[in-house]
Amino acid sequence: MSKKLVISVLNCIISIMISQAILGQEALPKAPEIDAKSWILIDANTGFVITENNADIALPPASLVKMMTTYIASKQIRVGRLDKFENVTISDNAWAKGGAKTDGSTMFLNPRSQVPIIDLIRGIIVQSGNDAAIALAEHISGSEESFSVLMNQTAKDIGMSNTFFSNSTGLPADEMRSSARDLSILARLIVQGDSDHYSIYSEKYFQHNDINQPNRNRLLWRDSTVDGLKTGHTQAAGYCLVASAKRNDMRLISVVMGAPSAEIRARQSQTLLSYGFRHFITKKIYSAGDLVKENAKVWFGEENFVNLVVADDITLTFPKRAEKLLAAKIIIDEQLNAPLMTGQEVGRLQVSLTEKDLIDIAIVSEKDIYQSGILARLFDWIVLFLTKIMS
Repeated sequence: MSKKLVISVLNCIISIMISQAILGQEALPKAPEIDAKSWILIDANTGFVITENNADIALPPASLVKMMTTYIASKQIRVGRLDKFENVTISDNAWAKGGAKTDGSTMFLNPRSQVPIIDLIRGIIVQSGNDAAIALAEHISGSEESFSVLMNQTAKDIGMSNTFFSNSTGLPADEMRSSARDLSILARLIVQGDSDHYSIYSEKYFQHNDINQPNRNRLLWRDSTVDGLKTGHTQAAGYCLVASAKRNDMRLISVVMGAPSAEIRARQSQTLLSYGFRHFITKKIYSAGDLVKENAKVWFGEENFVNLVVADDITLTFPKRAEKLLAAKIIIDEQLNAPLMTGQEVGRLQVSLTEKDLIDIAIVSEKDIYQSGILARLFDWIVLFLTKIMS
């Protein structure tokens, strides 16, 4: 195992790259108290958790489950397994469990009618139609039960560790559960990876069968920066809302579970979003290829030195008044030996805030360094040997 050279850079690499306009402001205010069982607020770009409470408690998710239903459908459209304009035959089962005769949210689908997949997706997102969710699940997997298996496998694949799905709707089921953190993971994937359909989450109305229904997300009417995502409510779950908003280049996602009313879930979600936008900043501090260490010594190579650079962009979320508390640590291999390939990892760049790790990213070689001839390598070996003896 190669030895590592650690270079601590306190308030240096990071601070000089962050606007000085935020200096001298007062300390970060305490996060708001939310009237709900569980909540979390994250930055959609970096995944940074701004504030949370009971975020890993497994709770009934109600219609927030439908985010997974539409996520799977949208993904299958993207990879070509589904055509969003293909028709789905609405089964008697979908109508009976989620249709007009039930007391739940419905798209008012007619049994045995033909409805395009894209309309079902709109009916699920905007109208929270249970009938649409069941019909889409049956179309994709043959039955809602089989679709639940796919939902759970997808949840496992994306890191939703406190989630279990029993159906595609969120209608009450004994084992159905999820957590605020898990739902923020799913919401982040929808925001980042479903550009073709994400705009549907901001649609205020959708009409089917001459019935025009509003989106239940009240924040779409109150805050022009909010453009999603999904509400949920059952007696067991209380009132839930996953919301997302974008202001300038910063996007936040909030999850509120178990609020006592629809109005409170909206107000508390807006409180969380406002807190995040007011007191935090998301900023790119490095771009891929930026220099980290110039002329690092290389042994046994045709060239004696190589520049070390950042492998990827580094974007961080942190309190607007906390740049003096940011610390960077460069950890590189103490001895760099040729051959080195462009992009080969030779160390790590770690950034932390008051001992909380924010990022850990590869430092790589800027270019290829090929091995030198045998005599030159022998000379380097002798120099290294003598150096170790003398140290």
